[in-house]
Amino acid sequence: MRIRHTSVYVDDQRAALRFYTEVLGFVKKTELPVGKYLWLTVVSPQDQDGPQLVLQPATHPAVKPFQQALMDDGIPVAMFSVDSVQAEFSRLRALGVRFAQEPLDTGAATTAVLDDSCGNLIAIAQAH
Repeated sequence: MRIRHTSVYVDDQRAALRFYTEVLGFVKKTELPVGKYLWLTVVSPQDQDGPQLVLQPATHPAVKPFQQALMDDGIPVAMFSVDSVQAEFSRLRALGVRFAQEPLDTGAATTAVLDDSCGNLIAIAQAH
């Protein structure tokens, strides 16, 4: 068993695609029409055959209250591994990305938490 797809719910698939590719640096893998929405996935440029992140439309009535509760409590919905949290923090902040948590050394890792501008907090982490 292995992880092939995992999802984040987004309020605007096109805006999410721009953010996840142009800002975070992921690569679009799949874009297929499914009714009025898309099956839209991105992957790491370093592992284009690896796990795919589905940019899932936030259309179910439970999604918005769930997202807001997580946002209010500062809980990320996903965590991405980076080589240097400080370097990514500096790069992303220069691009105007809002951070809910600046880089924090927890002993085993350094983490930071960013707002994906699509309804989610995302953690980035660098293992020590």
